[in-house]
Amino acid sequence: MSHARSPTVVGVQNFNAHEDAVALREAMKGFGTDEETIIQILTSRSNAQRQAISQAFTHEFGRDIIEDLKSELGGHFEDVIVALMLPPEEYLCKELHHCMEGMGTDEHTLIEILCTRTKKEIAAIVEAYERLYNRPLAEHMCSETSGDFRRLLTLIVTSAHQGARDEEAGVDAGRAQEAAQALYDAGEAKWGTDEEVFNKILAHESFAQLRQIFEEYKNISGRTIEQAIKSELDGELKEAMSAIVECVESAAAWFAGRLRAAMQGLGTDDRTLIRIVVSRSELDLGLIKAEYERLYDKTLESEIRQGETSGDYKRALVAILGPA
Repeated sequence: MSHARSPTVVGVQNFNAHEDAVALREAMKGFGTDEETIIQILTSRSNAQRQAISQAFTHEFGRDIIEDLKSELGGHFEDVIVALMLPPEEYLCKELHHCMEGMGTDEHTLIEILCTRTKKEIAAIVEAYERLYNRPLAEHMCSETSGDFRRLLTLIVTSAHQGARDEEAGVDAGRAQEAAQALYDAGEAKWGTDEEVFNKILAHESFAQLRQIFEEYKNISGRTIEQAIKSELDGELKEAMSAIVECVESAAAWFAGRLRAAMQGLGTDDRTLIRIVVSRSELDLGLIKAEYERLYDKTLESEIRQGETSGDYKRALVAILGPA
């Protein structure tokens, strides 16, 4: 299964939000900050537990824990801790907003967040985005992207609620065959490619349904859907559709590749490294670690330890990765 669960962060049993809130306040009071306690507590609690700590902190001390953490910490270490403290969909909204603001749009981040999530996850992001920024995500995206790429992303976002219902319904083999035939007719079987058909099917269908469609496609065409996309499409649309196809096959392998790219070459893409490690920690980071080692013959932990991360930033990432 492409979206099997394999979290590295599962929360603690006998959790006590009040005790954690007091310990965190102590860690930030007075001269100096006890970073070790902050890392130890926040990387081992689940996001739901962190939200409870946040409420207990406000209740007990009349303070906002995120603001306190920001004033005590700095650099990428602060980024990791703040990412852990935000509800998952709010954190991803913040990342989407950031990648569309200012000069130019970071299409890779749009693809990473929107082409790899389940319909249910997308629906939660869409809802949170409008609440946080007072404008629909689809509208913001439309102003920052263009062409078939824009249409694909807009379809993913606007069909999320219906898609979430379809996900519950399971796989429909008959429909999968029709969709596979439609993809074949729109691409390999004719001169030029009808991107609209590709868009509609890849944006609307759940990962489970797409897996069935891609199987059928191979039967009809004799080629894989990946081969078709690579030869029929180009640019951002190709990158986005390839991400969807690869996540249908194995989301963990796709994210492992993205982590590898973030750590290779000149300088580390810290924002991507943090976003993947934090946002997948309660989903499939265990599988991503295994895939990373299988694909690159190195553990993700050793890459992070030997890479350009340092100090508390490195310690926090390694703590989220969990034991080897």
